[in-house]
Amino acid sequence: MSRHPLILATALVAGLAGPLAVSHAADNEFAEPLTALAQGQLREVAQNPTLIAAIMAQNQVSAGYDAAKIDELDKQWRAEVDAASKPMIDATLANEASKYLVGVQAESAGLFTEIFATDAVGLNVAQSTVTSDYWQGDEDKFTLSFGAGADAVALGEVEQDESTQTFQSQVSITITDPATGAPIGSITAGVDLSML
Repeated sequence: MSRHPLILATALVAGLAGPLAVSHAADNEFAEPLTALAQGQLREVAQNPTLIAAIMAQNQVSAGYDAAKIDELDKQWRAEVDAASKPMIDATLANEASKYLVGVQAESAGLFTEIFATDAVGLNVAQSTVTSDYWQGDEDKFTLSFGAGADAVALGEVEQDESTQTFQSQVSITITDPATGAPIGSITAGVDLSML
């Protein structure tokens, strides 16, 4: 994918008084519909009980991971992406939360090009397609959503898919515990901007 000059970098921080403030490039024609998608349809996806249960279960395990363990898991995932044997990737894609996201993507009729959810340290929990890496914790999609609080929305750069000549952007939001409102993970969707 090549970078489009228009950059969408928006973070809505939890705790803002009054209407939500959105900062973006003045010529950003996609910020409004992408933010509406994040606050509406993507928020509904993020509240699915199967997805929330999977994230909370993984948080119990990954809360004890140090940087070396996270790096080890990420390296294993990256090695499996192009390998014939993919036990870690296959296990993630086979879980019920991933099956749910596959269904959401299919039902979107091309709007969503990918959807993946992470735990509280940024490790993949569920996904509709294979991601290039397992740890999202060092990327804006995670730090500007989960890292910014419960109501945060992060819009990625607009990128052109050379094969389809379509423009896409990633939209990320924080996933919260429905009982407490505490952030537990994040969800990112790739969006075909021609479908907005």
